[in-house]
Amino acid sequence: MKLTSVFKEGESIPSKYTCDGANETITLSVSDVPSSAKSLALIMDDPDIPNFVKKKFGITEFVHWVLFNIAPNVKTIGPSTHGVNGKNSSGENKYAGPCPPDKEHRYFFRLYALDKILDLKEGATKEQALDAMKGHVLAEEQLIGRYNRVK
Repeated sequence: MKLTSVFKEGESIPSKYTCDGANETITLSVSDVPSSAKSLALIMDDPDIPNFVKKKFGITEFVHWVLFNIAPNVKTIGPSTHGVNGKNSSGENKYAGPCPPDKEHRYFFRLYALDKILDLKEGATKEQALDAMKGHVLAEEQLIGRYNRVK
């Protein structure tokens, strides 16, 4: 399975997909999904959050996007992708672009090919999605982008 975007692995995410730009939902390209997949799930998170954010929200990473029950034949995941939105760390059921408060952060986009459709409702958390996926992951792919708003 392959996952690509407008940035290459390890490169900077363009500002239009961040809080410094239009905060547009980023578009990701998907290919080579296993033919037996029944759905896809995507999780975007930031493990580089500072301690004050960890303490304020009681989290170890900031979840920017949870999207599941995506059709396995999709070629792009983005603003018009049909799927079910989970809850991000801001408490919203949508994409939240990068907005690091202190330094350059890494953003992990993880795509999962699943052998089932998840029995979860809109607003499910990353943890609930990962629990529901246990034992059902056929393939997994990762793309890492970076962003620094502090110059």
